[in-house]
Amino acid sequence: MLNTRKKMTLDDLGYNVDLKNHRIEQGLDSFGVGRVISEYKERYIVKTTENEYEAEIVGNLRFTVKNRYDFPAVGDWVAISEYDENKVFIHAIFPRKTIIERQAVGKFGEIQIIASNIDFALIVQAVDRDFNINRIERYLTICNASNVKPIIILSKIDLINDLQLKDIQDNIKERIKLVPIVAISNETENGYERLNEIFAKGKTYCLLGSSGVGKSTLLNNISGKALMNTNSISTSTKKGRHITSHRELIILKNGGILIDNPGMREVGIADTSSGLEITFNTIVELSQNCKFKDCTHIHENGCAILKAIERGEIVKDSYQNYLKMEREKTHFESTFTEKRKKDKDFGKMIKNYNKDKKLNKY
Repeated sequence: MLNTRKKMTLDDLGYNVDLKNHRIEQGLDSFGVGRVISEYKERYIVKTTENEYEAEIVGNLRFTVKNRYDFPAVGDWVAISEYDENKVFIHAIFPRKTIIERQAVGKFGEIQIIASNIDFALIVQAVDRDFNINRIERYLTICNASNVKPIIILSKIDLINDLQLKDIQDNIKERIKLVPIVAISNETENGYERLNEIFAKGKTYCLLGSSGVGKSTLLNNISGKALMNTNSISTSTKKGRHITSHRELIILKNGGILIDNPGMREVGIADTSSGLEITFNTIVELSQNCKFKDCTHIHENGCAILKAIERGEIVKDSYQNYLKMEREKTHFESTFTEKRKKDKDFGKMIKNYNKDKKLNKY
């Protein structure tokens, strides 16, 4: 019997005319091209139409990197050359259309890339345990800052009744406007039909959410394969265990491209002024009507935001979440600037040391 399975194309991986033109303009057409589907400690897996390769960056690229942005990330398109069986070098990273990022955990003034070249982000939130709209707004801000379209996925709806689900959905809609909400159960697959309608061929989707919300089970179910390990909620802490330890890209049967991510207990806000303005557009717009230009929106007379809260036009919890993330953004920007200055000063010191060493040699 003949194998009639269609051969994968670069288009199936999300390749487009802009990437093709860049490849030609930069003289990269002599290299192969692939997409980074997995990353772990500067070792990568790159997928092409023919194979999946272990990959590392070439020496000259490694020596020219200035920050994390210069390293490949899951979702990146890269120019490659094979040097051994199933192994390739990465010579260049193609321009990124979008970048989803957050503050790097435990690292002073640094940004971590979650994924690149994303079209839609699926913000997964379980409804059974520590459901938190503040966390959804946090993920939403990251998406808005990256110009990535968000979709809210409410998981584990089999653990609550219809009235409780409606109450949760109404609370979300009161604070978050014009963002689609899809309610699903990974156990019964209720809601999967609507979920599958979201995925389109050649578009890239990213799963965002804390540990234990059901992302890995969701991925296994919609892909039809046991791609990710799953585990239950810890009975002692009631928190999700970290099952997915690295980012990975999967091609779905319907042609959608899905990237899973490690569960994120910390979602630090980085340089996201535009993200905050979109997520909290009502608050930002009202702030233009405050009596004082330097209004902190905390205690001033004539504050348009405080008046709107009194009238019930703004949900107080949303307002407090906005203030918290605004403080985080301001703090990150100051630490980021301080880190850049330290790195610059260190660079000057090394340059002067090498210069003096060379002069002393003669």
